[in-house]
Amino acid sequence: MTERYDVVVIGAGPAGYTAAIRAAQLGLKVVCVDDWRDTQDGPALGGTCLNAGCIPSKALLETSELYILARDHGPAHGLKFKELSLDLAAMMAHKDKVVSELTRGIATLFKANGVTWIPGRGKLLAKNIVEVSGKSAQQLQAEHVILASGSTPVNLKSAPFDGQRIVDSQSALAFKDVPRRLGVIGAGVVGLELGSVWRRLGSEVLLLEAQETFLSMADEQIAREALKQFTAQGLNIRLGARVLDSRMEKSAVTVRYQDKDGEHEESVERLIVAVGRRPNTDGLFAAETGLLLDEWGFVHVDEHCRTNLPNVHAVGDVVRGPMLAHKGMEEGVMVAERIAGRPASVDYDVVPSVIYTQPEIAWVGKTEQTLKSAGEPYRTGVFPFAANGRAKAMGETSGFVKILADARTDRVRGVHMVGPMCSELVAAAVLAMSFGASSEDIMLTMFAHPTLSEAFHESALAVAGRAIHLAQSRHPKT
Repeated sequence: MTERYDVVVIGAGPAGYTAAIRAAQLGLKVVCVDDWRDTQDGPALGGTCLNAGCIPSKALLETSELYILARDHGPAHGLKFKELSLDLAAMMAHKDKVVSELTRGIATLFKANGVTWIPGRGKLLAKNIVEVSGKSAQQLQAEHVILASGSTPVNLKSAPFDGQRIVDSQSALAFKDVPRRLGVIGAGVVGLELGSVWRRLGSEVLLLEAQETFLSMADEQIAREALKQFTAQGLNIRLGARVLDSRMEKSAVTVRYQDKDGEHEESVERLIVAVGRRPNTDGLFAAETGLLLDEWGFVHVDEHCRTNLPNVHAVGDVVRGPMLAHKGMEEGVMVAERIAGRPASVDYDVVPSVIYTQPEIAWVGKTEQTLKSAGEPYRTGVFPFAANGRAKAMGETSGFVKILADARTDRVRGVHMVGPMCSELVAAAVLAMSFGASSEDIMLTMFAHPTLSEAFHESALAVAGRAIHLAQSRHPKT
């Protein structure tokens, strides 16, 4: 007998589990199908983000940063240690504990909201039937289907994964020892974060980036500052380096790449491939459904995440836009609301981006180069953390906050940050832009002192040449 549901969600990552919970809160009968297996080969909710991406990587970044703070910066704060050593096994155990607690938390939320969870692989068939394969093989009849199958790391032909020496981002979060020399293909978000973790723990890290421009998606001024800071930390970032091939040696991997100076070879103990992710659409649906994909394998959707099939929706990494957990979560909520007959939308102009390195990098909205190339007039306000009291007390004074405001309306078009705790500070910028704030609105808002957020306030003042804690050229009174 086929079980009937109002909503069947395929995938229990952030986009999928959020959609399932919100739909259940709205009174719908919901089931979520997911085939993730944790390290003990048991079912676990949360998808890549909780199990092998966002959460475990942030746990390792935090712990490795604490290690560096104690080792290199403790004496400057009057903290001296007789002996400081690294216990990598304990670090990994802490990471695993954090992951386990959060994935169990999703199961608790499912139970509390009445969401049925079926471990197994879901496949969309004709007439909104979802086939579940695995131990719980069955068919589910859905009034509405939400596809949230997520993404998987891209595997390069020039450096194919072997799970030991050449690995993806998931395996790079579970090394049993610190590689003496580590190679990373790709100096984007994932490459920089993983490279930072292992550099702090003692690896010599080489990042090979095919693009000539560092962090091309970020504001150029921010990217320049970040590159300077990462280079000072010892990350060896080589731009315009296209990997040609790799070969396994007895205890190393030799990588051959090409740049403007010709071909080169480097030998590393381990090689992480972090060149992006592709949508998990293989086997997601039967051909007879007629579900449309684009040329990159993403499910084709409109602005409300509706596919070309009646009552079939797709959210998260499996559709267009940045592969960010928070973007997928908001899409999941939107779709659940619309299925329940409520108006809802996602403002894709204010999706924040964060790189959790040290310093952290965060931004929302337009970059300066985008505004310039479009011929849109703008004004800029920049304030350095070196002039911020809280940053000085922390000993974290590198970087700055930058605001771009429309020269005609003063409306904030973009906010870009590099420095301490920018992953938290960017929320204020997202909130301001969501409400259509001008730089003057931010100027007239009171910020607590001393806080890092004052750098955001002062950058708004700097748009009009009014920054209090920064020497600027005189401007007409405003």
